[in-house]
Order: sequence, then structure tokens, then C-alpha cells
Amino acid sequence: MKNIYQVSLLLLTFAVHPICAATLPGIPEFIDNMVTKHQFNRAELERVFALAQHQPSVIESISRPATLKPWPEYRASFVNPERIRFGLEFWRKHRQILQSAEQKYGVPQEIILAVIGVETVYGRDAGKYRVLDALTTLAFDYPRRGDFFRSELENYLLLARDEQYDLLDMRGSYAGAMGIPQFMPSSHRKYAVDFNGNHKIDLLNEPADAIGSVANYLHGYGWASGKRVAVRARTDEKFSGGDIATPRTLAAWSASGIAASVSISQEEAARLTDFTVPEGKEYWLAFNNFDVITRYNNSDFYAMSVFQLAEALKAASQSIAAK
Repeated sequence: MKNIYQVSLLLLTFAVHPICAATLPGIPEFIDNMVTKHQFNRAELERVFALAQHQPSVIESISRPATLKPWPEYRASFVNPERIRFGLEFWRKHRQILQSAEQKYGVPQEIILAVIGVETVYGRDAGKYRVLDALTTLAFDYPRRGDFFRSELENYLLLARDEQYDLLDMRGSYAGAMGIPQFMPSSHRKYAVDFNGNHKIDLLNEPADAIGSVANYLHGYGWASGKRVAVRARTDEKFSGGDIATPRTLAAWSASGIAASVSISQEEAARLTDFTVPEGKEYWLAFNNFDVITRYNNSDFYAMSVFQLAEALKAASQSIAAK
């Protein structure tokens, strides 16, 4: 009984007093690099990392991504009545800003909305972790993607210095993504914009900046204005599977037993993607704009959820307008 009590007390102590991250191997060398490469003050960085906390729950979360779920379960998490309702509210409230973003960057309003809806339920769930803790934990205790997260930590320190953010105050996802659109620090530095013209960028508290930044991000990765994202595909007896990931013209797909469910120029190029549903396989032709969405999150599940939520929002908006 005494041993159980002691273990419980020890666990409670760790919960109340998180482990200092400064002891993680690699941090002194990282500080050296930031001082030499970017002229940071060594004493200030040492103070910052002495206050950073190692978060085991970050490792746990990133090790079980949502994409491990079956497609119907994953889709239901994002394409549902709640996100459609909240999305319509956000659309009504920020319609003028969304129209301006569409005009400037060529990205449809419903796509911008859907990205924000999938990422944070329109700002309702922007993350609870200190960004410094999340990035430090992953940079120095997640070898599988350590290089990536060390780069993001470097960008976070630069971003905080440039924008005068409090390093210990910013909160985000377990992966260190920030604000309404969940930008990683490198994306924030490259694509975040002051879309309301108030001479500061605030992706957490200013929806206009979040809207403009999402549109700028997708535009920057090659969004083609006025082009399709994805269409359902039909298969016939000629289709034998094989390489479906390499883009082909629709004419080539047709020769392989794949046809679009709507009339499209046979010269357009797309890749084929499939989703397992209760009835079997569901095939879609995915165009360039679909792949642009995967640059936000490298997952066909993610891109299809954004696309289908966008379509649901657009249909619901049109239905309301028609009444």
C-alpha cells in the first residue's frame, strides 16, 4: 500500500511540475547555431530553454495521427452538421473579407472556410500547448522528424523576434501549429499576411489575417483559379488497378477503364485516389488543386475532407439564399 502511495505521489509531482526541457540532448548545440547564424543572445536563449517544458503527451499525440482512422470515421470528424453550422456563421460574419481574399488570391471562399473549419472549427480550437514546449519536445525527443522540428523551432524563434511575440506565451497544437489557420512557424513567416491593414499580423485573434493568410498559402503553392479540385470516377471492366498515383490525362484514364462522373475535357490531367467505404472502394480523380490542399497536410484524407466540407458549405449557403 505504501509503495502504491509513493508511486501515485511521484506521478502527481511530475504532472504538477513538468520536466524541464533544457536537459534534452542537442539543445546546447542548437543554441550555438542560433547565436552564430542569427546573432541571438546566448544568455537569453539559455533562459528561455530553462523555462521550456518537455511534454510527453506531444510525442503520444503525434504518434497516433487522425489519418490512422478508417476514412468514414475520419470524414465524419470534419464533415458534419456542427462544422457546417459554425462555418455558415463564420461566412456571414466575414463575407466581405472572404470575398476580398478570393478576388486577390483566386481561392474560392468555401475552400478557405473549409481549411479553417477542419483546422480549428473556425478558431474555436486553436490548441492548448505552449508552442515553445511542443517544438522543443519534438525537435529533441522525436528522432523520426527531428530535423523538421528543429527547423520549425528555429523559425519560431525568428518569428517571435521579428514580430515581438512572447516566446513563452504563444499556444498552439501538439505539433506547434499556431492560430486560427494552424500555421507552422515557417509557413507563418512565408505566407502570413496583414489582411486587415492594421500593421500587424495576428493569426489567433484577427480572422481577417487568418483568411487572407490561408488564401495566400494555397495561392503560393499553385492554386489554379477556376479549376476543379476533384470529381467522382466510374470504373468499368477494363480497370485493373495498378499505378493510380501518377497523373494522366482523362483520355488516358478512359482507356484504362476510368471515367469522370461529369463532362470534363479529355486533355485535363489528374491522378486517381481511392477511399474505402462500407460498399467497397470509392474512386476520385484528383486535380492540381487537390494536391495543393495536401501541401497544408500531406494526406488525401485531409484534402478530401476539406473539399467535401467546402462543397457542403457552398450547398448550404446556396440553399439558404434560395429561400
